[in-house]
Amino acid sequence: MLIFAGAAGKPPLEEAAGVFERQTGVKVRIVFGGSGFVLSQMNLAKKGDLYFPGSSDFMELAKKKGLVFPESEKKVVYLVPAINVRKGNPRGIKSLRDLTRPGLRVAIANPEGVCVGVYAVEIIENNLTAQEKAAFRNNLANYTESCEKTATAVSLQAVDAVIGWEVFRHWDPKRIETIPLQRHEIARIGYIPIAIAKFTADRRLAQQFIDFIISGEGRSSFQKYHYFLSPEAAALWIGEKKPVGGEYAVPGAWMGK
Repeated sequence: MLIFAGAAGKPPLEEAAGVFERQTGVKVRIVFGGSGFVLSQMNLAKKGDLYFPGSSDFMELAKKKGLVFPESEKKVVYLVPAINVRKGNPRGIKSLRDLTRPGLRVAIANPEGVCVGVYAVEIIENNLTAQEKAAFRNNLANYTESCEKTATAVSLQAVDAVIGWEVFRHWDPKRIETIPLQRHEIARIGYIPIAIAKFTADRRLAQQFIDFIISGEGRSSFQKYHYFLSPEAAALWIGEKKPVGGEYAVPGAWMGK
């Protein structure tokens, strides 16, 4: 079985896939990367049994391109965007506007192909003035290529802060700390969906994996890493209800950095 997956779910998906392998004897191969980038890989290769992006944005794109069976889509877990900094927060970052301070090095994921980069741009565009956006971009050290590399940029001290997922702190609790965004700054709750790819050679087996990953046993791996198992749990962490999923059209100025 071949899965093309966004790195937003990498640690628990690897663990869950191992459980599935032991139970079924089916070898599971996972190609991780930015959700949009692995979607392009799947399309070019004309292979893959499942698509498992890090947000609804790229699943909607996959459906528009006819690369997945829409009726097979299931929501697995939920995500909330946040600011991630080094443990102990040595630069004293407390808010989104703090990321515009001169001398800071910040990063976001490439919004052209990475789910959390789309959310970062949406947050910046909706909440910062033109002057603040310019200051943020002046601090922007680089675009990262996946959710995993966005978290790693903090872990390895390549930058002072990223706009990532709240769950990053549970990937590397010894080196990453999460600073919540203000509730009004968050436009929507994200979720990780899964669907059967049009290229699958065994739709029955692909459906078996979906049934496993959304079961209590499959989701226990995500619970171990403190992903939100419901939109209500995500909303409780934010402090108010928010729209779930959807799409955001990234302005062209953020593309091709």
